[in-house]
Amino acid sequence: MAFGATILDPTGLRLTDEEKRVFRTADPYGFILFARNIDTPEQTAALCAELREAVGRNAPILLDQEGGRVQRLRPPHFRQWDAPLDFAARARDPIAAMYLRYAIIAAEMRSVGIDTNCAPLVDVADDSTHPFLRNRCYGTDAATVAGLGRAVSMGLLAGGVLPVVKHIPGHGRARADSHMELPHVTTSLAELDEVDFAPFKVLNDQPMAMTAHIVYDQIDPDQPATLSPRAIQMIRNQIGFDNLLMTDDISMKALSGSLSEIARGSLAAGCDVVLLCNADLKDRMEVAEAAGFMTPAAQQRAERALSMRPDTAPELDFDAMEAKLSALLDGPVYG
Repeated sequence: MAFGATILDPTGLRLTDEEKRVFRTADPYGFILFARNIDTPEQTAALCAELREAVGRNAPILLDQEGGRVQRLRPPHFRQWDAPLDFAARARDPIAAMYLRYAIIAAEMRSVGIDTNCAPLVDVADDSTHPFLRNRCYGTDAATVAGLGRAVSMGLLAGGVLPVVKHIPGHGRARADSHMELPHVTTSLAELDEVDFAPFKVLNDQPMAMTAHIVYDQIDPDQPATLSPRAIQMIRNQIGFDNLLMTDDISMKALSGSLSEIARGSLAAGCDVVLLCNADLKDRMEVAEAAGFMTPAAQQRAERALSMRPDTAPELDFDAMEAKLSALLDGPVYG
């Protein structure tokens, strides 16, 4: 049977009986956790087990664990990291440092049952990139960003975690926060292809990618990429990404319309799965019903993504990795 074409989040630290019933019926492809879902390692592991038990399979569990502001696992139980741009800037060998950083992050995630990270973020920053995004980026030129993005992906996989590349086809030129409003990008298609799309082309072999809620006037002036068949076809054909494509959170204010309308629209445009975060249980139920189950093509991509997930978390020598990382940095390893 096909997976539900959604990724949903739990409300709190443990599932309620009603949530278990909803998730059992909706059978979402996977789940995503936030800071409100995380207290101790033992509690987080128990919640992950409950989520998988609710759907009766080893569903992927996602987290935004970039470091800096966007980091759900935090002290006292987990390591605190600098923002990626700041971290890479002070590394003697940024590629080696980012690899080690994300291998350690992955090992921490797998230790509590979380197996998918919404990273690498390979949006190319510039001087006017919106502050909500800028220091989450890895650099200001396509080659640097692509190289560091590859290092992040390899580090995550080495630690037993699947990467999700974001925000395809590129969020760096956004001058607005898509959590609050819809950004428009007027840049020529040739320049977008040379700069913004370039890191995604390099990483088009990754198991999953997440869309950008941005209107690219030269691709489709009427719809953000998440809802645009033209943009999705460009992602598939020009960028060459043919693995699992998920939306960014459809509750973000960049998108207009009801959540159910947005869910149906994004799937009709060519996304494989809908990500819904921070909604009440009624909205989660309605979006799951609107999204239904994956198409055969989406199911094939979903299964291919899961086939890249290591069955068990590899054993890593943290002391050795931290010693190597410390030698690469001009200052402390952790923020």
